[in-house]
Parts: sequence; C-alpha cells; structure tokens
Amino acid sequence: MTTAPADAEGTTVRRAERADLLDVFQIEKTCFKQPWPFAAFEQFLGEPGFLVAVDGVSQSMGRSDESESAERVVGYVVADVTPNYGRDIGHVKDIAVHPDARGRGLGRTLLQQSLVSMALGGAKLVKLEVREDNDPAKALYESEGFEPLRRIPRYYEDGEAALVMVVDANEWQRGGDDR
Repeated sequence: MTTAPADAEGTTVRRAERADLLDVFQIEKTCFKQPWPFAAFEQFLGEPGFLVAVDGVSQSMGRSDESESAERVVGYVVADVTPNYGRDIGHVKDIAVHPDARGRGLGRTLLQQSLVSMALGGAKLVKLEVREDNDPAKALYESEGFEPLRRIPRYYEDGEAALVMVVDANEWQRGGDDR
C-alpha cells in the first residue's frame, strides 16, 4: 500500500480501507451541517482518490517485546475522475480534518495528494464546491491555484450558495504562477 511520508507529528496519508469508515463517518458528522450518509463512503472504497490521514499510535500489550500499532484517522478526502472526451475532470467531492487535528497542514496535504491521484488518473481539470462563507477552505483552495468559476445559489440544504472552484491539473503540477 502506498503512503505519503509521515509529517513531524507521525501522520501519514494512505488509501482508505473498510476499517477506516467509522472514523471517517464520525469526522464527517463532526465537521458538516449536511453530512454524507455512511453508504456514500462505502461506494468510494478502493478508489485511488479516497485517502485518509492517520496518526500512528503504539499500544503496549503488557510486555516490552510485544506491541500493536493502531492508527487513528484524523482526516480524509474523497475525489474521483470522470471521463470527458479527452479532457477528463477530477472532482474533490469531500474533504475534512477532525477539529482536534487542525492547524497541522493536513487539509493541504490531503488536497495535494488527491490532486496527484487525479492527475495520475488522467484529470486535466479539477473542480470542487465550497460553501460561500467557508473562508478558511476557500483560502486553502486558492493557495493551491483553484479559482472561482461560478456561484450556485441555494446549493446546500440550508439555502447557502456554493462556489465552484477549478484548477488546471497540469498547471498545478508545474507549480502554478502564484504558488
């Protein structure tokens, strides 16, 4: 299984596994007013763009020569690629970091790893939707080269608008002009 290198906190990014789903779902319910249902995450299992950030935790089994490694999911991203007549479109569908793990750059790491995954999957353009009032998320996306494309009124159940933001995957891989 491919993983991204651990950060200073011992966090790695890897593909999601069935055992991660309950943690992912708990983070989803904690972070969003309109959480995805559990079954929505199940359908993305096995997809290259369903990634989790995990903190490694060592648990002693009572003897110094026996230990078990446990991982705690602290964030995730769900992304995929849709064929589009030679200009395939990547879509960041969902991304979240547990509130206790924020401020460590995990959202950026997850976003970057998903962009790599989608580019490898053939995406030429990547899009996402973000709540119009979610300034921290918009700032992250803009810092990675995403630009607003359009506003969708009443996109969310509570009536709030969404901004559709896009980035050219090839330009992002080259580092963009403003990053």
